[in-house]
Amino acid sequence: MITTTIRRLFCKPTARSLQIGGCLLTSLLVISCLDENPRGQLTEEQAYASASSLYINTVATLYNYIGGHADSEGLQGTYRGVYDYNTFTTDEAMLPTRGGDWYDGGFWQHLYLHTWTANDNELYATWTYLYKVVMLCNRSLARLDQYQSLLTTEQLAAYKAEVRALRALFYYYLMDMFGRIPIVTSEDVPLSDIRQSERSEAFKFIVDELQSAVSSLPLGRSNQEGEYYGRITRPVVWFLMAKLMLNAEVYLDDDWTDNNRPEGSQTVFNLTDVPQGNVWETCIAYCNKLTDFGYRLEEDYAKNFAVHNEASVENIFTIPMDKTLYPNIFKYLFRSFHYAHGGAVGMDCENGSCATLSTATTYRAHMVFSTDPRWDMNFFSGEVTVDGQPVLLQDGQPLVYYPFEVRLDLSGSEYEKTAGARMSKYEIDRTAYSDGQLCQNDIVLFRYADVLLMVSEACLRGQLNLPETDACLQLYERVGAPTSYRNSNSLDQILSDRLLELMWEGWRRQDLIRFDRFHKPYDLRPQLDGESDRHTIVFPIPAQAIELNNNLQQNPGY
Repeated sequence: MITTTIRRLFCKPTARSLQIGGCLLTSLLVISCLDENPRGQLTEEQAYASASSLYINTVATLYNYIGGHADSEGLQGTYRGVYDYNTFTTDEAMLPTRGGDWYDGGFWQHLYLHTWTANDNELYATWTYLYKVVMLCNRSLARLDQYQSLLTTEQLAAYKAEVRALRALFYYYLMDMFGRIPIVTSEDVPLSDIRQSERSEAFKFIVDELQSAVSSLPLGRSNQEGEYYGRITRPVVWFLMAKLMLNAEVYLDDDWTDNNRPEGSQTVFNLTDVPQGNVWETCIAYCNKLTDFGYRLEEDYAKNFAVHNEASVENIFTIPMDKTLYPNIFKYLFRSFHYAHGGAVGMDCENGSCATLSTATTYRAHMVFSTDPRWDMNFFSGEVTVDGQPVLLQDGQPLVYYPFEVRLDLSGSEYEKTAGARMSKYEIDRTAYSDGQLCQNDIVLFRYADVLLMVSEACLRGQLNLPETDACLQLYERVGAPTSYRNSNSLDQILSDRLLELMWEGWRRQDLIRFDRFHKPYDLRPQLDGESDRHTIVFPIPAQAIELNNNLQQNPGY
């Protein structure tokens, strides 16, 4: 179990370095940090002395890596990692250069303009983080086999299933970002034996791993406090399987440079937990499992992102946050707010990230007479007030955010420090530590609103009958947006709906790729001509990784 007690008693394990898969990875020594004095550390025999200690030191410790406390680490919450590469490369959000702020060697402009390279240190750090967790999972699986005499047959199956599912999750992010990746399933594979898998191979491996694990996983809610809090459970796998099926045509395409995707939608997998069908039918079947299990929309959209959001009936998988117990950080509000805005709520903020002009236009234009209600739920815009009082700039004038004045380089502009609508999706934790970066809001990775959107899209793509109540209409009704404002039941409308509902949640790059809208370079206007530079749908294999392992070949187009 991952409980508060375990979190209090066991720190992240010590690691030693090794080279494998073309990058530096760490090997878990399984030493508990009960005492900074080495005499207080556990030996391997002590760490693996019982079933409970074996679980803690092979399975529970892996969850320390889903969140992060340094750049390029964690699936969300930090800078220059998975989330930033999936968000600031799109039409959703940007980090404009604001005079002397946020140029950072051109990093943020390179993301937005799709001019990243294989030599980017941040990309290599992200690759390294993801593979580090994969290799820690491999080591945990080896130790579970080594000490299996401590476990019952059921315990061994359950523990290994949890580790394999977690490893599959990290392979999912690697495959989604980098396409052709090495699949390593043992801690002691010689470097010379590691080969690069085609994207379709990696996709099928992930599906098979999740299928092998799912029946042995606990059937519980991962987002709610209790025995399964923060863990990989069956519903988490169902959501991930739905995502894999929704994007199957993309993932089965081993030549993403030719603008000619295979008919992957007709692929039928031999899955054990849903009826056989093509990928659209399978996607819907997994979504239905989540509905049948009891996930539903919260009546209040904001409750999913509140300071104490553990009771949400909509969130499926989150990064547990506690400013005193867990080292995970959440920097997104801190990064977005103007300095004066941050000061008014007790933060020392960085005045950076904001919505693009394209996003602001989508929220405004899709409503005939007014703004979509989710605009005010996701953004601070216009004159800013805190506790009912206007936030004032140094010159005594009120702080105003100008959504439609944003540009990639604002240097010298009248709106250099104030252009762009700022993030407001997560409730501000006024008791947070470290300028609001150590807060209580659990970071939302998977939620049920996305399940409804996947159902609508899969029905349209598969030319299947929509449910009696269109899933997307439920999202409009939840926030009080008249359903008559929904222009059409089309794929273009679905793409807009995904932005309106899932803003700031890290899905936009994947969505644009699936809709053939991930263009290079990205202009401040949406491009609707259907033309895309397909080689940019994956990132390059980092040059440092190739230097360490010459078995790796660069992705086409780089």
